[in-house]
Amino acid sequence: MGLLAGQDGATDGYEPVEPRLGQATAPRSATAMFRRRCVQPSRRGVLHLQTAGDAPVPPDLASWFTERGFHFYLAALRWPGRRPVARCRGGKALAAAFAELDAKCEHLRTADGIDNVIVTAHGEGALAAALWCAAQRPGGQADALILYAPTFSRAVRRGLDIPCPVLVIGGPSGPGKRGSTSGPGSIQLGRHVTWLRPTDGESRPDAREAADRSRFFDEMGRWLGAYMYGQVRDQLL
Repeated sequence: MGLLAGQDGATDGYEPVEPRLGQATAPRSATAMFRRRCVQPSRRGVLHLQTAGDAPVPPDLASWFTERGFHFYLAALRWPGRRPVARCRGGKALAAAFAELDAKCEHLRTADGIDNVIVTAHGEGALAAALWCAAQRPGGQADALILYAPTFSRAVRRGLDIPCPVLVIGGPSGPGKRGSTSGPGSIQLGRHVTWLRPTDGESRPDAREAADRSRFFDEMGRWLGAYMYGQVRDQLL
């Protein structure tokens, strides 16, 4: 599937999501968002960020989540990324991207009734998600982040304080301890971060080798199970 920022239409089982009118946080010109529903009723959702610089989202990623009771949303995002435009005009481009993320997350919670939102992203999208969550903006925030093969900027290398649980699979080259809160090159993202550095292969859902794709989903599944168990346990307590 080749959906990129601002592209119209739906393919491969996705349906277009119309923005809810009257949202206070909604930007005037929002990019596209698509949804693939899981079969059973659910109040859990995954919001996958897709920037123009990212590769298309692997179909297996959406199927993996919907089979586990998550509605899967694919959100295009106008993202300045690491380019100089992100730092010019008082950060207006960055603020606009954050406002768009606010609106999309708010739509999931208010219009679609999602009460647990996990944001997934890779590449430039992972940078967008990390900076957005670290900004701790009022309103619709993510309950958890899953970032794979992220493209981090110098701002991230100086350290972030992301309040929600984060899983990072792969990332910048360099030494890193499995399961530690600081990642390769001692990048600090927050207090509840799990870093996974595959020992070999490219552990990501769009890897060429089936074994590498399987390793990615196995790792993500173990973390997701522990995360969801923690959510249930907290509610019971």
